[in-house]
Amino acid sequence: MRAELIEAAEQLIREEGYPAVTSRTLADRVNLKRQIVHYYFHSMDELFIAVIRRGADQMRERIKAALASDEPLRALWDLNSDPAQASLSLELNALANRRPAVRAEVSRFGEEFRAMQAKGLVEHVKARGQAQTLHPLVATVLLTSLSQMLTLEAAIDVKLGHAEMLAFTDECLRAFAEGREPPLGAPNFLAKPA
Repeated sequence: MRAELIEAAEQLIREEGYPAVTSRTLADRVNLKRQIVHYYFHSMDELFIAVIRRGADQMRERIKAALASDEPLRALWDLNSDPAQASLSLELNALANRRPAVRAEVSRFGEEFRAMQAKGLVEHVKARGQAQTLHPLVATVLLTSLSQMLTLEAAIDVKLGHAEMLAFTDECLRAFAEGREPPLGAPNFLAKPA
């Protein structure tokens, strides 16, 4: 029952945002009395933390699989471009802004995943005998924040500049996979948009 409540809470967060998760809406979602929610979770913070920890366990495994792939940067890009994951992350960050206990969990896992990705990229570059041209934490922050922001913007139909950014990112990922320098020359700000 506890796992079912956690799953239902996550679905509510994804579909309607974190404010929709109350003991009443959660109980209604799983066809139970509201008291059963409080039996399994003494507070809403405890429920939200359970949602975060469950998601973190799943994300940890997805990151490991991405880093073990032949193209870890592209796999991480794809992982962070998942619309469902990006919207859940946005909701949990908004929730963390209002609840200190939730903030501690979101922060802890955010730092863990960033460090995990950076370490994996360093190992991948070393295994290929390549020179490290970009600090791994910089690469990780750029990769995750850019992919999530583009995904969130696309979800609300903000797409100006996306095609160009996606083409540029694809070229950078291809360059990394092929062991060549990425196209990071000075941009032409005078070029007309396509």
